[in-house]
Amino acid sequence: MKITNDMYYVGVNDHQIDLFEGQYIVPNGMSYNSYVITDEKIAVMDTVDIHFRDEWLNNIESVLNGRKPDYLIISHMEPDHSANIKNFLTKYPDTIIVGNMNSFKMLDQFFVFDIEINKLVVKEYDRLNLGTHELMFVFAPMVHWPEVMMTYDMYDKVLFSADAFGKFGANDIEEKWDDEARRYYFGIVGKYGLQVQNILKKISKFDIQMICSLHGPILKENLKYYLYLYDSWSSYNVEVEGILIAYASIYGNTKKAAEYTKMELERKGIPVIIRDLARVDMHEVIANAFKYSKLILASSTYNADVFPPMKEFINHLVERNYQNRTVAFIENGSWAPTANKVMKDMLSKSKNITYINNNVTIKSTFKDTDLENINKLITELI
Repeated sequence: MKITNDMYYVGVNDHQIDLFEGQYIVPNGMSYNSYVITDEKIAVMDTVDIHFRDEWLNNIESVLNGRKPDYLIISHMEPDHSANIKNFLTKYPDTIIVGNMNSFKMLDQFFVFDIEINKLVVKEYDRLNLGTHELMFVFAPMVHWPEVMMTYDMYDKVLFSADAFGKFGANDIEEKWDDEARRYYFGIVGKYGLQVQNILKKISKFDIQMICSLHGPILKENLKYYLYLYDSWSSYNVEVEGILIAYASIYGNTKKAAEYTKMELERKGIPVIIRDLARVDMHEVIANAFKYSKLILASSTYNADVFPPMKEFINHLVERNYQNRTVAFIENGSWAPTANKVMKDMLSKSKNITYINNNVTIKSTFKDTDLENINKLITELI
């Protein structure tokens, strides 16, 4: 696909995959993006997943028109982008591999080469002239691996952003960018908010007319909106004033309490969503927790602890630096309820969490006598 006069998309769509990185559900598949800039010299931007070697190499050959590439630029050494480096060099052995010092350290970890490869080690803000196009390299360490670098094409004003601004889903499926990009961000990049803030400051100096990520569509319009969302997500700011109720129920009584809470919040006109942690995509709920301003955690007590789906959920939140939110608790227990204390203790490493005082304890079954306590929780929360 032609992007500009001399820039082409040569990536692939994967509809065979069920779990990306072995854990993220991707019902609409994945894209592995690669690009070619044809100038006096030709640069290929990244490779693709190993299962798409032939399709990708054919895509490249179709836009080269008999020419050979001069450079292969490595933005990110994760295998979904780097796996075909050796296959590429088998076909185009004279190509110069462009990367930073950390890229080449990882290259030797992933591959054993039968030939001497041509390397160009770049430093941050180094430039590579292709003729009309001049490329500038901008390092983005820990977004989300240490060797990551972005490339800014100063001629077409295109930012090749590595994994940043990516999303789940293949490019031949039309869907809203926000939801799958949010789930991607908080699932994969979310821990590294400070590092994302650093790269956003660096690229704020550039006139960016297009963003080409390694996953998802090419972003051409309303770029301020995408940059705003990335700034908001990486600052752990509230995106939507509303409430997420996340519950983990054994016999259905904790579920009843959660559903009643949702009903009362809706009756008061409060935006609210509810998720059963044992039955939904965990990473979708994680993204929702960062999207909304307030969170109600409802869990059965289990082995003097919390029900395992709740433990997994909170661990994911803390690992991703959950902060700047208001949290309420509902626990259930037949003889020694401990869930509220355990959940609060688990969140103790999270910053700037406001805890409400009127948390709820249910004994075994959800009864009419529990309604008053739920209503107190709601009143304080809103």
